Amino acid sequence: MQPLVITIMGKDKPGLVDSLARCVYQHGGNWQGSSFAHMAGMFTGFVEVHVPADAHKALIDALDALDGLSVQYVSVTESAAQSGNYYDVEIMGNDKPGIVQELTSIFNQFNLNILNFDSRCESAPNWGSLMFKAHARIAVPDNFDEGALKEALEAKANDVVVDISAVQA
Repeated sequence: MQPLVITIMGKDKPGLVDSLARCVYQHGGNWQGSSFAHMAGMFTGFVEVHVPADAHKALIDALDALDGLSVQYVSVTESAAQSGNYYDVEIMGNDKPGIVQELTSIFNQFNLNILNFDSRCESAPNWGSLMFKAHARIAVPDNFDEGALKEALEAKANDVVVDISAVQA
């Protein structure tokens, strides 16, 4: 079985994920994991599948033929599995231009690998502005000082609340 990472984007309509799943199944693929979202009227996401080597080209051809979807794929030849310690970081604060860059630059300064980053803006009626919320899962080295990371995040992006918790492996 050969790993394949597929990204899709298209105008949102019922049946998009089913079309993708059917295509993978018909070519002997095994769906490993996925993440999909609806943004600005578009449906987008990615999925990891494992496909028999002899069905790889046929699956790619079938994906390219899916109607209404922009599909891209990357064959993965060696495992890039992450190991080690992980932290979940929850961030909430007033939205402003550049907040994601400020936060991710702190992760970069600590040389941390972002494994997952989800963010959104929500209405905050009591504040009269948008509230920014994000969740990040990061890989950290042994003996990492999460207190220093929390201080740096809160100092760089003022008006944010940060909660960091270790992930049990």
